[in-house]
Amino acid sequence: MTVLVTRPGKQGQALCQQLADEGIQAIHHPLIRIADNQKVDNFHLQLKTSDLIIAVSQHAATSAQNILSLSADIWPSHPLYLAVGQKTAQILSKLCEQPVNYPEVSDSEHFLQLKELQDVEGKRITILRGNGGRELIRDSLLSRGATVTYSETYHREYIPITDRNIFKDWIQCGISKIVITSQEQLEYLMSITPKDDIHWLQGCHLFVPSQRIANRAQQLGFSKVNNTLSATNQILLAALQP
Repeated sequence: MTVLVTRPGKQGQALCQQLADEGIQAIHHPLIRIADNQKVDNFHLQLKTSDLIIAVSQHAATSAQNILSLSADIWPSHPLYLAVGQKTAQILSKLCEQPVNYPEVSDSEHFLQLKELQDVEGKRITILRGNGGRELIRDSLLSRGATVTYSETYHREYIPITDRNIFKDWIQCGISKIVITSQEQLEYLMSITPKDDIHWLQGCHLFVPSQRIANRAQQLGFSKVNNTLSATNQILLAALQP
């Protein structure tokens, strides 16, 4: 068994190392790259005038810290801080030195059930995120009477595959399990896979962090899909154990 890890950056590298430590062969091949946005207009002012600050991902939180550091600014202490996932909450709490609540299941639907978001009429909310993504959180909070602003602290770029033989190499390596941590990665992987290799891809066992991605994978023809309910490496590692 070989695991293909598409998670980008250091998190993906760390998961591969953790798998190797457990005697599981893994290949790291990120499908997207993530880079900080060097400048977000009036970013610190936006944070200071917010009642709630939401981080949708770990990258959103760490990139926000990098932007603040460029201007020697710090996180304001008065807003309420929330995160979509446990690991994101841990990282954001360490950065802003404030408590950060999060849902038990790391997805937008469960996030919107948090008690802090049930009475937000008139509240000013800033959502830290990358370029693009789902609009569910924003739209739901707007419908509840909040004023919602995005701050895009980083951007994602697709990484093109220049070696078309790489899929044959993956097949020969015995890849049978694939870690996909976003629907964007899933859609991109399907779009770049040669027609001759689609059947192999659909036969792989996918490990995804949410039911939404699992449902989409099944729509795309995958029959073996494991929803881990979390994108943390610890949970993914446990799910990948033979």
